[in-house]
Amino acid sequence: MLTSFESIFAGKWIAGPDIEHAMSRAREINRRGCSAIVNYLGEDLKDNTEIEESTVEYIKLIEAIKANKINADISVKASQIGLAVSEETAMANYSKIAGKARGAGIFVWLDMESSGTVDSTIKIYESQVKAGGVGIAIQSYLRRSNMDAETLVNEGGIIRLVKGAYRESPEIAYTEWRERTENFRKIMSMLFEKSATFTVATHDLELVNDAVNLNKKYNRNVTVAMLLGIRNRYVYELARTGFRCAIYVPYGRRWVDYASRRLREASNIYLLLRSIMER
Repeated sequence: MLTSFESIFAGKWIAGPDIEHAMSRAREINRRGCSAIVNYLGEDLKDNTEIEESTVEYIKLIEAIKANKINADISVKASQIGLAVSEETAMANYSKIAGKARGAGIFVWLDMESSGTVDSTIKIYESQVKAGGVGIAIQSYLRRSNMDAETLVNEGGIIRLVKGAYRESPEIAYTEWRERTENFRKIMSMLFEKSATFTVATHDLELVNDAVNLNKKYNRNVTVAMLLGIRNRYVYELARTGFRCAIYVPYGRRWVDYASRRLREASNIYLLLRSIMER
């Protein structure tokens, strides 16, 4: 039985407990002119059985997207497919998922996590870049991200730019909203100049407007993405203008860590509270 708090997340920010719920929500998102980025919730798994179950779940998710003819990417966390055990375990499972998705014509994103996992996550991602069909999230709040983003673009990588929501020290990350936003803008500008395809993932409407205006100049294959349940009305309206848009759709029962990060991430808690009322 779900508590009322869990029901709010399941109904607004999380598609539901299983693939069927994720497909239903993704189908509705497609109907409204956007693609979906589907993520199976889970992270920092250390039990080999749970790691294998997560890997198998992504294979099933790929099959479901293809069978249902859903316009969707998938997004994976390295720590849910073995990184907490070893880099080699995560890389092997990522290879399985990426290979299956590539055969089905489905794009795979590798989510970025806390700063201690960045080097390994990039290494895991780089193992599949040349084969194609994969992208990686880069977090603008990390001081190293400008260099990481440019290096990956030069290697042919595809980036989904996000602000980031993990707790980090000031030596590693920009801790002020203004600094994070400005660094996001700098990296985004670099992407418009040097990358043909990328995603701008933010609810900051000033940054979204900047992306729309920059694309009038550069005409890139750029997508604006937002989280399920937050400012989705706006992104649907943007999609109706012909701009590529996507909504990040998490599902599964491991929702606590995801929800707590979303709450920490909110520079304006009003945005999250308002999202509960948004249709």
